Amino acid sequence: MAHHKSAKKRIRSNEKKRVENRYYAKTMRNALRDFRALEDKAVATERLPKMVSIIDKLAKRSVIHKNKAANLKSKLQKKVNAM
Repeated sequence: MAHHKSAKKRIRSNEKKRVENRYYAKTMRNALRDFRALEDKAVATERLPKMVSIIDKLAKRSVIHKNKAANLKSKLQKKVNAM
């Protein structure tokens, strides 16, 4: 149990950040699932920049690792190209 005022604040802020990060990560995973279910190349090509933007924002905020972001973007681009 924390005894210092700053340590108590750190616990509160860490919990708030953890909940926000989980929300954004889950939102990204849901968007990925929906994107992977697409079968029309025109629609997928149109949505790809938005997906890349979402992934880049999470990597920038360290919600996901930068290498994971690169792998996800690469796989999405391969999927669109293979359609």
